[in-house]
Amino acid sequence: MSNPYVKKEVTKILEDKKYEAPLNLAMAAAWIIANFKGVNIKILDSSKTSSLCDYNILATAENTIAARAMVDEFLSTLKETDKEAISLEGMADGEWILLDLGEIIIHIFQENTRDVFDLDGLWSSLEHIQIPQEFYFSSNDSNEPQPPSEQSYF
Repeated sequence: MSNPYVKKEVTKILEDKKYEAPLNLAMAAAWIIANFKGVNIKILDSSKTSSLCDYNILATAENTIAARAMVDEFLSTLKETDKEAISLEGMADGEWILLDLGEIIIHIFQENTRDVFDLDGLWSSLEHIQIPQEFYFSSNDSNEPQPPSEQSYF
């Protein structure tokens, strides 16, 4: 990971004993998405209803550049944890980026595309995993390092 702040925070989540694997990876993904200003983030527990994965993460990005930055940062995280993506689809147009890690699948949409495919409605019966409020990007008046901005990646 290029940013020490991101590395520190993601490592804390991955090592947090209250999140067993693969939930820890799903939470780390949610943290990255939230800190890259993703919105309407949901972690859905599909472990009891699907053989495809344990968790689906749904999120909306402000634009395709932000969506790609989220995925790039998460792929950097994977390299440091010796995990690899099984499949990555949609990076070219960025309307719906799907990152399949086996145990978790991350779906990052543009708002209109999310509405069209309505996975939220399709999976409305799945249990929603609470994402801690402190995972979300906010300004910080203390001397703590700040989360990365989109501009730092271009």
